[in-house]
Amino acid sequence: MPTAKPANTQPAPPNIVIILADDLGYGDIGPYGQTKAETPNLDQLAREGVRFTQHYAGSTVCAPSRAVLMTGQHTGNTHIRGNWELGDYTDEGERGQMPLAEGRVTLPAMLQQRGYRTALIGKWGLGMQGTPGDPMRQGFDYAFGYLDQKQAHNYYPTHLWENGVRYPLRNRFFIPHISPDEKSKADEIFTKYQGEDYAPDHIIRKAESFIEAQNKNKPFFLYYASTIPHAALQIPKPLLSRYVGRFPEKALDRTNYTPHPTPRAARAAMVTRLDDEVGRIRAALARAGLADNTLIIFTSDNGPTAEGGSDIDFFGATGGLRGAKRDLYEGGIRVPLVAYWAGKTKPGATVPTISASWDLLPTLANVAGASSPDAIDGRSFLPALVGQPQYQTGPLYWEFHEKAGPAQAVRDGKWKAIRFQPSGFDPLQPLELYDLDADPRETRDVAAGNPAIVARMSRMLDARTRSPVPGYNFDPEKRQLPKKAILPPDMRP
Repeated sequence: MPTAKPANTQPAPPNIVIILADDLGYGDIGPYGQTKAETPNLDQLAREGVRFTQHYAGSTVCAPSRAVLMTGQHTGNTHIRGNWELGDYTDEGERGQMPLAEGRVTLPAMLQQRGYRTALIGKWGLGMQGTPGDPMRQGFDYAFGYLDQKQAHNYYPTHLWENGVRYPLRNRFFIPHISPDEKSKADEIFTKYQGEDYAPDHIIRKAESFIEAQNKNKPFFLYYASTIPHAALQIPKPLLSRYVGRFPEKALDRTNYTPHPTPRAARAAMVTRLDDEVGRIRAALARAGLADNTLIIFTSDNGPTAEGGSDIDFFGATGGLRGAKRDLYEGGIRVPLVAYWAGKTKPGATVPTISASWDLLPTLANVAGASSPDAIDGRSFLPALVGQPQYQTGPLYWEFHEKAGPAQAVRDGKWKAIRFQPSGFDPLQPLELYDLDADPRETRDVAAGNPAIVARMSRMLDARTRSPVPGYNFDPEKRQLPKKAILPPDMRP
């Protein structure tokens, strides 16, 4: 009589979905205290899963934050340390940003090697087609959406990209950065800067199609990088009508981006639209029979911004934290992270573990049974994700060079240090030191009373890797960014 083969008890690796919001602050959604913009799907996700309260973005602006997520390296080591823009806002001048370099194993490439089918759907910002940063050369089997993040400032572009080929939309060309004259009427401006095809509609439908086409016997990774609620404030009228009339509106913003006649209603509607997309992704997983074996992680690329007329103070978008986008204070880098994994995450749990987006790569390596690439800065927070004690994944480091005062920051336990270089030709200032346990809003600099802590944090700030890119170091005589950058060979488009 033949002997029965032993059953395969090795569990199948889970599907992984990362939903990355764009310029969404710590206080912008219901699980973190938002009351004006409705987020029922995220509220449910937090009730069923876990909510991290001390999670940080990789940077305080888009491109470096996304590079950190892809590489597992913080901005003291990854070569993309800012929004290094190439080309311009026109269709003809679309050149994207500084591309990811070849030679590193990225998050999608790591999962691809583990047998995952991988997809980028949404906004990329790390290299155009044909460059080393082309998503199809960085580990994605499928890519749809915006390649150039400048184009993503407009929700009614003339085209998106699908696997390196232009995907046309029924919209006329316009640049969303305008300054209408004072005589322009709000409704006229609003109508003028609309189009036939709202890009997020195409993006979410592609995500649903990708999920529903998956084979249950092969895991998938979906990186859903939404453009919401990044400026400009553009939302179709049926969605806007949910909020028009709810709030007193401020004066029409006529600078920076396309102005909106009801900017508070528009921003609230955009946040709720993002929440709707979370619900649609979960519904697609359910229809495909994949919900019980999928890890969903929702987070943001950086803190909120007032650009385009967004009233982040009215919405408490930073959750009361100091600073906003382009700051290394908490409001610029502390972001939501909500995760759900059926049978693994503890429903309704709050996770105080200190973590950052460069920790996602090693965490997901653990989840998928993969080996993390060498030379990463992240450490896995899988224990905290599944309810085991874990306080901190490691000292956290940031640097940013594109504001008037280039800055560095580090967090180690309760201590947070920030150090500025006031202009391109000044030495670094003495660092500021904050005790985030006692002062989470960073209102009291306690450096003078803690010289030993200051010395330790200073050593951490000095441990960064020098960048080969001009302007990404703190050398006073070399700080100024050239108008036409000459990039190292492995970074050129």
